[in-house]
Amino acid sequence: MTESTALGAEDQKIVTLARSARARNQVPEGAAVRDETGRTYVAGTVALASLELSALRTAVAMAVASGAESLEAAAVVSGAEELPAEDLAAVRDLGGAGTPVFLAGPDGEVRAQLQAG
Repeated sequence: MTESTALGAEDQKIVTLARSARARNQVPEGAAVRDETGRTYVAGTVALASLELSALRTAVAMAVASGAESLEAAAVVSGAEELPAEDLAAVRDLGGAGTPVFLAGPDGEVRAQLQAG
């Protein structure tokens, strides 16, 4: 998948939210996840002296802390060409192995559709 227009409206929404989090917070990555009820959780990269989390792991943690029981989809906007295994594992832990993860560039174009498993 290379074009964002191929995404459904709800998936495009989380890509847009991830992109806006990245731009607004001026961080390397923005991420958004959608839980089983349709709620979204948006986060940017966390880089403190005592704590470092990717945007995706932060978004998953926010979903868990808010009571989400599963994930329907996740999106990351980043300049990176691939996602770390730990990011996909966090999505898999909450959403299951088949949860789609969209990786988009800073322009919002989806470069890859991955599965958490």
